[in-house]
Amino acid sequence: MKKNTSPGMKRSRVPWSEKLRPEMEAVVCDDPKGRGKMLLPTPMLVAGAMRGIPARALLTVPELRNRMARSHGADLTCPLMTGIFYNIIAGAAEEEIAAGKPPLAPYWRVVQENGTLSPKTPAGPERQAEHLRGEGHVVEERRAKLHVRDFEQSLAD
Repeated sequence: MKKNTSPGMKRSRVPWSEKLRPEMEAVVCDDPKGRGKMLLPTPMLVAGAMRGIPARALLTVPELRNRMARSHGADLTCPLMTGIFYNIIAGAAEEEIAAGKPPLAPYWRVVQENGTLSPKTPAGPERQAEHLRGEGHVVEERRAKLHVRDFEQSLAD
């Protein structure tokens, strides 16, 4: 059986879409490091936050976490869970694109705080760059990493 994945996509024993766990519920708890209330997001919550990023706009990972925290009355969002769920969403989105379906969320619009692309997404930073170039962004290599030129000008409000 042929898997629906993009060329160069990291394999997963379980399809990425099955890792979305829509039954999960977000939880707000005390941060173990004493920084206040921390949101423990769900994959679908992270995907929903990404869907709110308009075409041709970008959002940094810290701002994505801040928006989710604010929307749930928390002081911060768990960075580890957000990163894991970001990769799951990216993998599921690429599976859907390969199957001719609309992607779950435009994961490619989320960049690192300095405008670099995530090296860990299942389809790799080159695929994220492809999507961004398709939306009009200039992506260039700097110090062996892909970076969106003048990304600050495209940050979502």
